[in-house]
Amino acid sequence: MRNILFILIMFSQISLFAQADFRKLIDKAGDASTLPGYDQVVVFDSTLVDVQESGLSYVVNHTLTKVITRRGCRDLSTVKFGYDPLSADVNILKAVIHKKDGCFVPIDLNKVLDYPAPARAIYWGAREKMIEIGRLDPGDAVEVVMFRKGFTYALLGGDEDEKYIPPMRGQFYDIVEFFGPVPVKSKIYQITLPRNKPLQYEFYNGEAQVSSKFSVEKMVYTFTKKDIMPVKSEPRMVAQSDIAPKLLLSTTADWFAKSTWFFGVNEEFGSFESTREIKDKVDSILKGSVNELDSVSRLTHWCADEIRYSGISMGPGEGFTLHKGSMTFTDRCGVCKDKAGMLITMLRAAGFKSYPAMTMAGSRIDKIPADQFNHCVTVVKLRDSTYHLLDPTWVPFIRELWSSAEQQQQYLMGIPEGADLATTPVSDPENHLIKIEGVSQLHEDGSLSGRITIWGEGQSDAAIRGMFRGSSQRAWSQNVSRELLKICPQAKISQVKFSDPADYLNFNMWIAIDYTIPEFALVSGKTLLFTPLTAAGIFRTFQGHLSFDTGLKERKFAFRDRCSRKVEIHESITLPPVRQLVRIPETVETKGNVASFEGGYKYINGSLIFSGQAFFKKRLYEGSDWPEFRSAVEAQNKFAQKPVIIEL
Repeated sequence: MRNILFILIMFSQISLFAQADFRKLIDKAGDASTLPGYDQVVVFDSTLVDVQESGLSYVVNHTLTKVITRRGCRDLSTVKFGYDPLSADVNILKAVIHKKDGCFVPIDLNKVLDYPAPARAIYWGAREKMIEIGRLDPGDAVEVVMFRKGFTYALLGGDEDEKYIPPMRGQFYDIVEFFGPVPVKSKIYQITLPRNKPLQYEFYNGEAQVSSKFSVEKMVYTFTKKDIMPVKSEPRMVAQSDIAPKLLLSTTADWFAKSTWFFGVNEEFGSFESTREIKDKVDSILKGSVNELDSVSRLTHWCADEIRYSGISMGPGEGFTLHKGSMTFTDRCGVCKDKAGMLITMLRAAGFKSYPAMTMAGSRIDKIPADQFNHCVTVVKLRDSTYHLLDPTWVPFIRELWSSAEQQQQYLMGIPEGADLATTPVSDPENHLIKIEGVSQLHEDGSLSGRITIWGEGQSDAAIRGMFRGSSQRAWSQNVSRELLKICPQAKISQVKFSDPADYLNFNMWIAIDYTIPEFALVSGKTLLFTPLTAAGIFRTFQGHLSFDTGLKERKFAFRDRCSRKVEIHESITLPPVRQLVRIPETVETKGNVASFEGGYKYINGSLIFSGQAFFKKRLYEGSDWPEFRSAVEAQNKFAQKPVIIEL
């Protein structure tokens, strides 16, 4: 309590001292003429953190935000703070409107609301505190002081402040974003720690002013950055935290320490203890298994398909401590850590060595051992002593055991011997082949009849199955037909066939459409003008690279696709007797280390054959990769823009 009072008294003095200068700071912060396109500007954002010996932190955040436009007034009419009551406590200490005429309007803190936070799929009891600021006018500013104690993960329970102590007792970490959606004139982050807690830190994607002070008992570090402008986003770029200024801090020695701790905390809790019922189910699943990889596959897919993703399980075991497998087996639902824990439990019941691992879906994990995780997966150690990643959360009804949509992603295994941070490798594009084939006949009246098929492997297979998983069975044929109708709305579809979407273990997914397309070719006398279906880009839905905007000539930042992939296209069109090939688009070829495309036409024995092959060799690309990637996409798209012209 003394620490809390000390921080509040210190902060109160700073606020009173600076009060007379607030109007000057607000006026100097800018307006619509100096900050065009922005609705607000943060005049200052100051955070003071006091870390206790236990790792518990007391945080005071003081912000002053100026509204520039009417939209900014609307957006700042309420202020919200989210928190998890199992691990953190939040209180709004002060809220004041600084009117543009110099008046002050204090907000009644008795009107602060505390309510369940909106949730979807995960219902863990997160809450929000909100205060209504009310009507604002451009030029006004809102000052808010917030106090928080605790951590950002739901932890095992305890009494009083015990539940607010971080899971690695005595350790502290923080991830501080020095960026946001609006300009920030000044941001300060100051942390005070016991002298016996050495702090390692690194400022990424920019620079900040850093100062430190030492006393007999304490260390104080201050990080300051001024005039922070929002990052101008680019389509499909990586997460902002990968390219915008941020500060990582940690008192943990290294990732090995985190790895062994993560292993130990779950073993001590008994997260993976089996039961008779679980063992019986494992034996049933593995009946007829032919080898260890087959066994691993069967158990992974059972956990992926049979444990529904829904975060309703509660009780002991939150955050880094996984719920017990027996609980998940009974509930038949859970979030990523529950599905991962269920798989570990079943693998161990089958005699495998298996452990949890943490990763970050959607952004990079950097080298400072701050807990940059949002996803839990499974690792299994095979007889050859190699570890293999498994992800039952991301592979329901997918042929893979580890989703290649997670390639080039960092992870940390919680294993007995400890592990360093590692990165998943790039998956060979051949593993995600998508093959499109067409056989058709063009008639003298310009109509076309034939069959178009598509077949996929890996993530391409998963993308095709997604068309079926996301809708009712009655809509399946309609969904398939729509892919052709996007290209030729006048098409008449006589038959739609596809493999069983649920039978993903035995067969790759394929689709076949039989069709007749009246007026497919533009006819002028004896001249026909047309673009083959495959050249026109049919099944673009499953070719993620074609959705990129190639009008963007340069990229400053890294960007991402869903997955590496290979595309093979082949279409044979039987033509009516041709007197002259007026125009056949030339062969196009682009070569590159990360992306390439080669395609063109051949005329053989009365048939026009279009073929193309594309390689996109990564999921995450550097900005410098964009010219190659863009050229390959543009090369494939060129054929949609250049029709064939023949004369009969």
